[in-house]
Amino acid sequence: MSTKNLAAGAGLTAELADAAATLKASDLTPDAITMARHCLLDWFAVTIAGAGEPLVDILNDEVAVEGGNPQALIIGHGRKATVQQSALVNGAASHALDYDDVHSAMIGHPTVPVATALLALASAQPTSGMDLLTAFVAGYEIECRIGRLIQGGHYGRGFHSTATIGTVGAAVGAGRLLGLDQHQMATAIGIAATQAAGLKSQFGTMCKPLHVGKAASSGLLAARLAGRGFTGRGDMLEAAQGLADAMSDDFDPDAARAAPPRDFYIRENLFKYHAACYLTHSTIELSRDIAAEASLTAADIKAVKLSVDPGHLKVCHILEPEDGLQTKFSLRHTAAFALAGDDTAQIETYSDANAVRADLVDLRRKVTVEENGGPFTLAGAVIETNDGRRFEKQFDVGVPATDLKDQDRRLQAKFNSLVEPQLGSEKSQGLCEDLLRFDGLNDAAAVFSRLAGWLAKPTSMH
Repeated sequence: MSTKNLAAGAGLTAELADAAATLKASDLTPDAITMARHCLLDWFAVTIAGAGEPLVDILNDEVAVEGGNPQALIIGHGRKATVQQSALVNGAASHALDYDDVHSAMIGHPTVPVATALLALASAQPTSGMDLLTAFVAGYEIECRIGRLIQGGHYGRGFHSTATIGTVGAAVGAGRLLGLDQHQMATAIGIAATQAAGLKSQFGTMCKPLHVGKAASSGLLAARLAGRGFTGRGDMLEAAQGLADAMSDDFDPDAARAAPPRDFYIRENLFKYHAACYLTHSTIELSRDIAAEASLTAADIKAVKLSVDPGHLKVCHILEPEDGLQTKFSLRHTAAFALAGDDTAQIETYSDANAVRADLVDLRRKVTVEENGGPFTLAGAVIETNDGRRFEKQFDVGVPATDLKDQDRRLQAKFNSLVEPQLGSEKSQGLCEDLLRFDGLNDAAAVFSRLAGWLAKPTSMH
């Protein structure tokens, strides 16, 4: 990166640190508060549903062997661990199903690293619901601004933005909750940036959810160390060989400083209503729509030609998925799910058995994928039938909701479908109600009181 470009970013870390450290609840718009509540509602839904995944069991077992001061709940497992251990395990659980929200500015999942860190921290210190929401927005906003600073060169190089940028977001959110001043916040950003890691080549493995746990845990550590006087550079976003210079071919400080479309970046948050990689969602939507509108069955289909942005091919184009996790990152297989009428909102759909189910394998092999001219989340499809009919459609899931009441309804339905099987109807409804009035809670950690250890092993772990 040229010296001229780096010079244009002078002072950027300090500016963003100051904005985060001084953000007040009164600065938030009603829409921003609503969106923050929705993000937490979605976090609990996907984390509770993901808490029983094998990768979470492995991490929980490792934490049990480590031991530590019992401060923060490990969701679903009926035990407490240190704040950082809780963040590691709960963070992995929150992303285990790849069902958590996304934002186009960071090309990643903004909520899970930040919310995980804050909820762990709230278990160890008195925190009101509104204070936590304010800290959450502070962390969320810096994720999007860093995304604008370094995308898409960062993502294009193979970095998982949720892991890398998410580490900084978690540090800023935790720093705001800890009351760091501007100088400490800038240092926390630097400590987080030097820990930032995560590679897209791990998509489809247990390491992708691990990225979120590590981001939340490392971000927490960064904020706490900065508060104790630990030193580090305070210009790590724009420094030579800093985060942007070392990890991206792009560097746009003007974009990072620019005002978001609607007051706060969180207003443009995108929620997932299919339990697969977000870049498969446009394909799922249009495939499902064509099948429904034309009354097609799998047996009617001769060929399917998908067109997607080239970036999809590096993220969710596993041609022949061999297990349920890999089906979440296969455009061909998720198209087959939609065309066959399988419910892509249900986590059970992405099973190992369905990865090799004969009718789905036969259908996905009729699907070819080519590049289009974007935008990034736009997908198109042309479907030919055995009797010579031809259907064509496009869909773009990258358009934020305008009706927040309808979004509330859809998210509550998603919450109920994921949480009721784990907690039962009464506890699920009570938790949902608490989260929808989260900004009015005096004790943010009170929401954990409804989360018994339904996954706890019969023998205690030491």
